[in-house]
Amino acid sequence: MKLLFYFPFLFVLLHASAQHKKLFIAAGQSNAVGMGDSALSKMYASAKTFEYRFTGDSLKALTDPVGYSELHFEKANTGSEWPAFASEYSILTGNEIIIVQAARGGSSCNNKAELNNYGTWDEKGNLPLFDSAVIKIKAAEKKTRTKVGGIIWSQGERDANAINAQQLTAAAYQVSLETLINRFRKALGAGVKFYIIQTGYYIHHPREGFDAVRKVQEAISKQMKDVYIVYNETGSFEDRGWMKDEIHYNQPALNDIGRKIAMQIIQTEKKKL
Repeated sequence: MKLLFYFPFLFVLLHASAQHKKLFIAAGQSNAVGMGDSALSKMYASAKTFEYRFTGDSLKALTDPVGYSELHFEKANTGSEWPAFASEYSILTGNEIIIVQAARGGSSCNNKAELNNYGTWDEKGNLPLFDSAVIKIKAAEKKTRTKVGGIIWSQGERDANAINAQQLTAAAYQVSLETLINRFRKALGAGVKFYIIQTGYYIHHPREGFDAVRKVQEAISKQMKDVYIVYNETGSFEDRGWMKDEIHYNQPALNDIGRKIAMQIIQTEKKKL
């Protein structure tokens, strides 16, 4: 598993001599949408962080609730990890950060796990989401004149539940996630990095399906180039009191994810220099 670690003295690092724009995609299901508390994410407001809105082709200051009800995607209810991520990344690099939110609650990776019209990232399904994401991303690239710096992926709970229900196998889930990564790279560029927030657990439900998803995510991060697990602490959230309900992360958890994935992503970029 390519999980990177950091030390405080390394943060006077990337792009020290110049400022740049960085465009990141926030994709997945409900924990990527965010089910936290915007009152606890306001501390991460920054003049150098923005969100792209497809409707109106515009940029706005990045504050929760992040996201819009457009192209089948959803906005946070009410807090997310994205202000903490963008603010931390901007502080550590000096870059201007633009977030493209492309997440929908309950969406699956494999269409066998899709629930009604909740959506799927698979090639076929009741409500395929991939094409909508690419439309929004390409519009953001054109607006900002900036190529995608990475896709941050927080998804897997729906597929884990389907594995528990024996509707889906771990092997089929792995194929669907690998295929999705390759589809993004075909659409956006072969060098697009894929950053995984490892899936947590569903309290009071079987862990087998969730362990299977977590193992697949680890395997893919080892096997595929430029795929990284940038956060692996979600499995301890129940013990920390960081769950909003049985499956969603609360705002302290989301803030922790945001800050730490910023640090990890910077480390991956530094290794490529």
